[in-house]
Amino acid sequence: MIPVSSDGVVIVAIGRNEGERLQGCLRAAQAASTTVVYVDSGSADGSAEYARSVGCRVVELSPERPFSAARARNEGFACALEAAPETAFVQFVDGDCELEDGWLERGVAELNLRSDVGLVRGHLKEIHPETSIYNRLCNLEWQQEPGEIGSSGGIFLARVEAFKAAGGFRPDVIAAEDDEFCVRVRRLGWKILMVDAPMARHDAAMTRFSQWWIRARRAGHAYAQVAALHGDGEERYFVHERRRVWLWGLALPGLALILMPFTRGLSLAALVCLYGLQLIHIFRGCRKRGWANRDAWTYAFFALISKFPGLQGLLEYHWRRSRGQTMMIIEHKRNS
Repeated sequence: MIPVSSDGVVIVAIGRNEGERLQGCLRAAQAASTTVVYVDSGSADGSAEYARSVGCRVVELSPERPFSAARARNEGFACALEAAPETAFVQFVDGDCELEDGWLERGVAELNLRSDVGLVRGHLKEIHPETSIYNRLCNLEWQQEPGEIGSSGGIFLARVEAFKAAGGFRPDVIAAEDDEFCVRVRRLGWKILMVDAPMARHDAAMTRFSQWWIRARRAGHAYAQVAALHGDGEERYFVHERRRVWLWGLALPGLALILMPFTRGLSLAALVCLYGLQLIHIFRGCRKRGWANRDAWTYAFFALISKFPGLQGLLEYHWRRSRGQTMMIIEHKRNS
């Protein structure tokens, strides 16, 4: 394989009303590549105009079709190939992220070392984890051990060959579109690699419980939709996650309420005990990852209660599907 330098990498950034976050994203992208494409999904804050003013190629998605990160990345990829048809690699980044200096060089080096690897990603960290408990939760979620992984997240460096072979993203998948895409990439025989190097800084911009709830609701929708697509395969993708939401968000609380008149409230006490044991179980798992007690308890608590907004997302997906409705994006930043 002929080595390809990072000079030939194109960057596709996507965003919707990211404001100042987008400015930082595009500055970092332009410092890393001469070809930067920005895809805007109906922003009302002048994002597209700003991107043009700093020299980016801009794609403004038509509102006639539903917006989604998947659709934005696909159209950005097509624009990038028109601008640089000989490119071998494409870096995807969200408008609330800033690529780290040196990441593209490291990512390209890893891809040049292994011809069987289709996608690589590095460490993602929150820019302001101290701002809120919700930002800190995101910072914990991003932590991942280096090596082969099942899903890359939406920010990654890909071989153009692998992206084309997989057919890109499914534009109708409104959340966890990266998971769904990576399932198809791996089924083609490509590996996905987590590199032990800083990749990008992320700004979740979550300061309110309502924003966290919407994000967790979107995760429930993702479990339902992606499991419907890939749950019957060998991996049973997202089937266990979906089952846990049904169990902890609906089945156990529902059973406790049904039995309450016959048990004089003991069923509710049993439910509290079960939730307590589950909380401890999650906490211990976090401690095994080396997290501090405070972080482990915080993560465990929110992971447990996330089953309730997750249930809302599951039900929302099935309601939409049963009525033949179009899947629309769920935005936790819409009120930020």
